[in-house]
Amino acid sequence: MADSWVNSAERIGSDLHLEWEPSGPGGRRAALTRALRDAVRTGRLAPGTRLPPYRSLAADLGVARNTVADAYAELVAEGWLTARQGSGTRVAERTEPPRTAPPRNAVHRTHPPRRPAVRARYDLRQGTPDASAFPRAAWLASYRRALQQAPDEVFGPGDPAGRIELRTALAEYLARARGARTDPGRIVVCSGFAHALRLLFAGRVLRGPLAVEAYGLPFHRELLTTAGVRTVPLPLDEHGARVEELGRERAVLLTPAHQFPTGGPLHAERRAAVVDWARARDGVVLEDDYDGEFRYDRKPVGALQSLDPERVILIGSVSKSLSPAVRLGWMVLPQRYVGDVLAAKGEREAWASVLDQLALADLIDSGSYDRHVRRMRQRYRRRRDRLVAALAEHAPHIEVSGVAAGLHAVLRLPPGSERSAVKAATWQGVALDGLAEYRHPAARDADMAVHDGLVVGYATPSEGAYGAALEALCGALPPDPG
Repeated sequence: MADSWVNSAERIGSDLHLEWEPSGPGGRRAALTRALRDAVRTGRLAPGTRLPPYRSLAADLGVARNTVADAYAELVAEGWLTARQGSGTRVAERTEPPRTAPPRNAVHRTHPPRRPAVRARYDLRQGTPDASAFPRAAWLASYRRALQQAPDEVFGPGDPAGRIELRTALAEYLARARGARTDPGRIVVCSGFAHALRLLFAGRVLRGPLAVEAYGLPFHRELLTTAGVRTVPLPLDEHGARVEELGRERAVLLTPAHQFPTGGPLHAERRAAVVDWARARDGVVLEDDYDGEFRYDRKPVGALQSLDPERVILIGSVSKSLSPAVRLGWMVLPQRYVGDVLAAKGEREAWASVLDQLALADLIDSGSYDRHVRRMRQRYRRRRDRLVAALAEHAPHIEVSGVAAGLHAVLRLPPGSERSAVKAATWQGVALDGLAEYRHPAARDADMAVHDGLVVGYATPSEGAYGAALEALCGALPPDPG
């Protein structure tokens, strides 16, 4: 095998040593791909190492630029490399097969205890949008306009309810896109759903016990427990939460548009029934509208809040539609709670960035937010379709539960196979969760419509790595028991 010392110091400040044989099987592109793959596999190219640009490496090796570009693209698709505009091509982070019980990822949980996060080749955990798709140019343009047009008062203490520009834009958008009934005076800006829960319960605006769906985010349950709120699990079936089993609670937390994580919408009769319950009990429904814009099989289900704005608190954010890094959310409140929430908000250090609020308002008013959501709706639908097609080809006995919506899907598994499937996925370099991670510790087996499953987030991987991620996932699924 011929050695080549590639001097690319002029461009990246380092040398790259490759052992490759240009005349080997498959031609120069295949030989270069093998050499780079071997360098990564053996650890000679460490995770995070930046590789030379196509033109530089091609000149040093005496090959065509497309030869290098094709080799890089193949290794990105396989997960050995990552590529991002502006930061070049780098060696991807990798995971090693565990020597003991497989670690689980860093989703917050009450049981079992937290364990270190998985560093995997393919991240199929739920909850994160495609970071590469953030609308940088549109956000920058909106931020620039907002900053240029901002009155001097913007740089003062501000309004704890949030900037009127954003609350006005949200009132129009939520009425148009989600069917909500509101006005800017009922909207309070926060930094996300968790912040809203803290304001409502740690701030003593609402008190427990709180009914919650039997499957949900453990982090939310932990947050409520810390605030001294007891949570009571509601059984689930194919029509969503069984709200007829609500008892003496005065509040219930639901994900009616797309139950998290099992994926079904709350049936129309139950939507009406839970509002009737709230009226009869002088209670309130907390509506977590975490991914309501992303429905693929038909028009999104409207907000439950529209049935009774005085009995439902609609909570949303841009963590799925834009990015969790933006840290902006909102509460659409019954009028009687607005003053108490603002009092609970207290010191302005807990407020969301005013400049980010103005940028988001401009993004909505300019139409850029709608265009981004429509673009991402198409991308995530294709991702989900590819997942369903891969299962049909490689594991036809595995079903996808719930409706075609959101950024994740639940794969129903044969009984008793969930733990082994999560372990097999870890060995394949795939980070994901078993459905059991989201189950309320007090939920009963008889109350569950789905028992064993995998929660697969299809939004996070890059376009180039998604095919390889699906292949690795399918390789971890249990065989057909029949």
